[in-house]
Amino acid sequence: MAAKDVLGRRGERLAEDYLTGAGLVILDRNWRCPQGEIDLVARDGDELVFVEVKTRASTAFGHPLEAITAAKLARLRRLAAAWCAEHQSRARGIRLDAVAVLAPRTGEPVIEHLRRIF
Repeated sequence: MAAKDVLGRRGERLAEDYLTGAGLVILDRNWRCPQGEIDLVARDGDELVFVEVKTRASTAFGHPLEAITAAKLARLRRLAAAWCAEHQSRARGIRLDAVAVLAPRTGEPVIEHLRRIF
């Protein structure tokens, strides 16, 4: 597995731990369909939460959230609709969140959670 893939998986695990610690219930991880992949799907009360996780070892190439483009948001919306259709979801609300993970090789990771990014 490539180093960036290892870092990405570590970031997803850290994001999942962070979200469950904040009271969200993880429903799905790395859900795939022909249109792409959703990193995490969670429930927060009556809301379904579709989470994009971006991980970097440093900010040398920019903050992790800078990698979430308008095209990425549009794809995440389509993927959320596909997930809901496949799972026959009847949630009262749906939101898109982003979790940025700065995970340096040494030291503690820093996690930022942005709610309702779109």
